Amino acid sequence: MIRYELVGMDLADVRFAVSPLNELVLSLRAWRDPGRYPLHLRWLHALREARGDLDEATLSALTNDRLWTPDFLNPRPYSPLTRVDDELARIAGTDPETVRRDLRAVHGAGPLPAPLRGSAARVLSRVLDALGEYWRRCFEPYWPRMRALLEGDVTYRGRQIAQHGLAAMFADLSGTVRLVGNVVEVRLRSNVDYARPTTGGLTLVPTLWTTNASTPISADEPPMILYAARGIATLWEPQVLPAPDTLAAILGATRAGLLVHLRTPASSTELATRLGVTTTAVNQHLRTLHAAGLLVSARHGRSVLYRRSALGDQLAGDAGQTVV
Repeated sequence: MIRYELVGMDLADVRFAVSPLNELVLSLRAWRDPGRYPLHLRWLHALREARGDLDEATLSALTNDRLWTPDFLNPRPYSPLTRVDDELARIAGTDPETVRRDLRAVHGAGPLPAPLRGSAARVLSRVLDALGEYWRRCFEPYWPRMRALLEGDVTYRGRQIAQHGLAAMFADLSGTVRLVGNVVEVRLRSNVDYARPTTGGLTLVPTLWTTNASTPISADEPPMILYAARGIATLWEPQVLPAPDTLAAILGATRAGLLVHLRTPASSTELATRLGVTTTAVNQHLRTLHAAGLLVSARHGRSVLYRRSALGDQLAGDAGQTVV
């Protein structure tokens, strides 16, 4: 049982935040035990080719059989708009003693997995390199879709607080979380047990990679509760990209939907995931729209992002303003 005591102004300082790094690291749980994450199997299958180019030994060593991950890799985020580059930069400055302590907390007193042996500085560099490549190859194309679901959950929780109060919101996070007086209780499956005041506030972080609420292993870490976001079952379902009938009659339903959707930039991989089709199929439509002058493209890292051109904006008209 973890007990977070909300003291003084902390009662008003319960905040929500989204952490791309938390999602990146916690997703490694699904690598170790995919059977516990059946809703993500479509995504895991899509990664099979990309995973062959990753440092799988290091990434796999970041979880144990209980699916714990090192606390220093799950930092408390400060905003729903946190950027992964900023989080990785923060992690790069982690004290070596903290690195050693957190790896030991995950793997116990026995020998550490081979990729985690050596000086803390070298291990940290190896871990950051592995996570950075994992992000670029496996997460970045899908992150806009994940982020939209997580941000939607934060919006929902904010309405809950406004309409029903803090206690109702905490009770709805998970069956293992409740607010009793000014103490937030989190029941865990593990034997981790501590109590501490939430000096500086309590951060609530929706995640795609937990079934029950979880907290940092160490009481020394900032107060934070990770909980399962709403709507995960729909995350990887193919989606329809709506478009006005008149535009669909001109371009075809799929190309019209793509044109409306591309008011904001997206990659072919992200679009293929949304539609539940191959990247090759999406690229054929994107090339046609691009050749017609309705889209422009620009390279962003390893991805090519497409968005509407001025001509595409004119053709789509106001339709793109109404699509969420």
